[in-house]
Amino acid sequence: MNNPTNLTANETIGQRCWAIAEGYIPNWKKGSVSKLQSRETISLLNTTDTDAEVHIMIYFNDREPVGPYNVHVPARRMRTLSFDDLINPQPIPFDTMFSSVIESNVPIVVQHVRLDPAQTAKALLGRINR
Repeated sequence: MNNPTNLTANETIGQRCWAIAEGYIPNWKKGSVSKLQSRETISLLNTTDTDAEVHIMIYFNDREPVGPYNVHVPARRMRTLSFDDLINPQPIPFDTMFSSVIESNVPIVVQHVRLDPAQTAKALLGRINR
């Protein structure tokens, strides 16, 4: 197979465990609805030749963790998920701060992106956590 990344057989891209220490899904039903909706998402990149089975646990400051949320990312593919689309085993509550731990059977790259249109100066924050 062609190796466009020029990685050797012993090198991999990504990690098997990631942590995002901060997350928040606002409840837009309480106030005026913005044309620009808030987003709290993660992009998962699997560059390996093996499908990634990803498990996401959600942690709170005042209650027990929830999860795992199970996500499949095919080999050599990416997937983007919105935290408010994670509903099984239960939806993540609105207006509640949370953290997440993302574990995979193969190394993956995780990027966290937040769009917060509630502020006067709109902000899109992206970060890769290691």
